[in-house]
Amino acid sequence: MISIDQYVYANKLMEVHPIEKFSLTITTMVVCLSSPSIYTPILAMIIMAWLVIVKAGIPAKFFIHLLGIPIVFLLMGELTLVFSISNRIEDFLYYWGSGSYIIGITLLDINNALLLFFKSLGTVSCLYFLALTTPMVEIIAVLRKLKMPKLFIELMSLIYRFIFVLLESAAAIYMAQGSRLGYVTLRSSFRSISHLIYAIFVRSIQRSQMLATALEARCYQGEIRVLEKEFAVSKRSIVFIIMVESVLILSSVILKGGNFFG
Repeated sequence: MISIDQYVYANKLMEVHPIEKFSLTITTMVVCLSSPSIYTPILAMIIMAWLVIVKAGIPAKFFIHLLGIPIVFLLMGELTLVFSISNRIEDFLYYWGSGSYIIGITLLDINNALLLFFKSLGTVSCLYFLALTTPMVEIIAVLRKLKMPKLFIELMSLIYRFIFVLLESAAAIYMAQGSRLGYVTLRSSFRSISHLIYAIFVRSIQRSQMLATALEARCYQGEIRVLEKEFAVSKRSIVFIIMVESVLILSSVILKGGNFFG
């Protein structure tokens, strides 16, 4: 079991209705993406971090580590937004080149890049809240109640199942290769990695065929059904969701156009 799933089944918000957590996640994401203020997604990220760390009891170090993964990709993408091309030198804070057109950085570019960065990070923190506090079985149950296409739900179930199958196979093969000094040198590492990828690919095909056979033997009709846990709707949680979204919307309206610079 991967670390995320270990925390999912041991967090303090396990007994909260999944629809309540799903509603909080989706509404907060919509507010973050539609807000013109840079402070709204920052506030949303702080709220989600508080829910995950304090209320759910998930270690702050683990949550920060998860946030570090998208931050790396976001920073690489943000570099393309910071720079712009123009023929007016006075628009730039810093610029390079000469001639009719030059490349530089403007105050507007910095603010737009920061807005997109925090919007993305705020949205990701919402998804982490849902992923760290709600088991996949309950998420799928919510999607089924929302009348999502059966094919989409079945693909989610099968992909989620195969994540663990492939991780288990990769770990076993990697350990076997390491015991045979498969990663001693750079050349042997590349060779071992190529064999590892090939072996996982072959095993995934074999496992998928075995799974298809098992489903057919159980009269599979295009839908996998599991027992769903019953939850009680909490008025307190509904009030909390309304309060959170109200605060975020108010911050978006009051701090409209808020920038870090200028």
